[in-house]
Amino acid sequence: MDEVVPQSMDEKEDIESDLPKIAVFAGPRATILNTSAMTTSNKAREKYGLDLLTDDDDNPIGSGPLRPQRLATSATVYIEAFSAHPLEEQKSELYADPDGYIDPETGEFSDSEVSDGVPAYEVTLKPEDGLYMLPYMARKATGEPWDSDSLDPTNPTAEESRVPFFPDGSRLVEQIDRFGIVGGTNNSLSSQANFDYYRPAPPGGYEDGLPEEERTDEGDGDIPPETWGEDFFTYAPVSEDPTREILADATNEVQAAMDSTDYEGGFWLESSASVEETIYWINLLIDTKKPICGNGSQQSHGDLGNRGDRNVLNSVEYINSGIWKDDEGRDKVGAVLIQEEQAFTARDVEKVDDRPGGYETIGGHGGIVADISEERLTFVPERKHTWTSEVNVTSLPRHVTGVQKTSSGKFTEVKVEITDSYNKLQPSIPDVTITKGGAYSSESLPNDGEPDPVLMEDIERKLESEPLAGFIMEGSTPYGGLREETETALEKAALRGMPVVTTSRGRPGGFMGVNEGNLFIEGENFGTTKARLLLMAAMMKLGSLPVPSDPDNPSDAEIDAIQEKIAEYQEIFNTH
Repeated sequence: MDEVVPQSMDEKEDIESDLPKIAVFAGPRATILNTSAMTTSNKAREKYGLDLLTDDDDNPIGSGPLRPQRLATSATVYIEAFSAHPLEEQKSELYADPDGYIDPETGEFSDSEVSDGVPAYEVTLKPEDGLYMLPYMARKATGEPWDSDSLDPTNPTAEESRVPFFPDGSRLVEQIDRFGIVGGTNNSLSSQANFDYYRPAPPGGYEDGLPEEERTDEGDGDIPPETWGEDFFTYAPVSEDPTREILADATNEVQAAMDSTDYEGGFWLESSASVEETIYWINLLIDTKKPICGNGSQQSHGDLGNRGDRNVLNSVEYINSGIWKDDEGRDKVGAVLIQEEQAFTARDVEKVDDRPGGYETIGGHGGIVADISEERLTFVPERKHTWTSEVNVTSLPRHVTGVQKTSSGKFTEVKVEITDSYNKLQPSIPDVTITKGGAYSSESLPNDGEPDPVLMEDIERKLESEPLAGFIMEGSTPYGGLREETETALEKAALRGMPVVTTSRGRPGGFMGVNEGNLFIEGENFGTTKARLLLMAAMMKLGSLPVPSDPDNPSDAEIDAIQEKIAEYQEIFNTH
């Protein structure tokens, strides 16, 4: 047998440099970056005289849950031979002798066999080995055990809660690499790629700040103290959502990373409930010829049944496979959501349940673009995306025209900055509201045809504070039919510069026909959430609709001008 020569650090670095590099983006409320509550183990409870964790019959549950942790110093341990599998000992003749035996009376280890001794392997565990699964020994400052992430789980506050979400993707990748067994070995990620970590809208943050030398993400300088709900966004134990301004900043950070020649691709980690939205936004806004994958998880990292780890592995495999490349090496698929070893087109995927397989295609046409296990495409999308998108950041204008209502009641055009001279998106993403229709909603009979008062209030609010604004109206299936008072109100919105997109209810299976001559954009086979994102992007390309001099009494020429602009919007909806 040839002698195995240890690799030098230089040789290891040379091997690493041959691997592709992938950008990993931490997004908001990401269950895939979350851990369930770190519960104080029974080892700690025994040590400090606390009530033990028990099962339903009040029997102690062993040492309690184990958590990946680092050793503070080296430790020599003795592992019972043949204890890794219940049938190992049945084939003992195939194994080398153990390192020695544990004396059953003294507990001492001996190189030679002792009577009734326990065969064992001697191994020294070192801090530099990495994480080990160990009992969780931490307690609250009061000395009580941790049973949840908050000091008071019935009334959790940011001040009295731990942050259970990772601040970036580095710990997730480390734990998958360390503990995920694929084909009998680990290092399933680091053997295929190198990774850089970004925090465009992270689910966890540093409330005390972090020195530059301790950063695991890409960035310069110390990280200043971060605020829950302003700099990072969890869903538990305190729930916070990011704003449209955060989305603009995140778009710029993703674009900057994908512009780098360092990366073969990237993946975005977010809540399983909302990742379908952000990955479609990325599909529309990011100008890149590289693949971007969205990943979520319907269980917290480390929980039984968690699929997030496999989704990350599949994203690496998808990027490395090259099945997304056209003849010139460009991404011909666009952004995808990878779940259950399938790649869904970003436009056509929707979460329908929390169970495995809870993601399905919408619109009744296509959706699953790749089988990861077979490394093959099933079709190539016709819709425009990423580098072909007409609403990506490099295709957007510096300014568009918005509309506001003055204190005197007059309508005025407003110049809205969309991008700067470096093509960076500005915090001017439009305010688009989703409105749903339903039967038995009229307040009185007979219906007097007056516009819906709730919608009119929202229209007035937008006119006062949002120069770029619009509506998505979910009507009946299949053609998005609306109640008269709803339609009247939305026509008034369109006559005041606000584009209105009509969609059909639920999970539409067919395409809505384009109704010539009306004041609405037909929402194709979109669901409401994807239609909202596309309208937001399209408004940054086209601006508001033209406003008649008297919106309540428009001329034929003014209606024609509005419909010309609507036709431009319709073309974007037909092709993206």
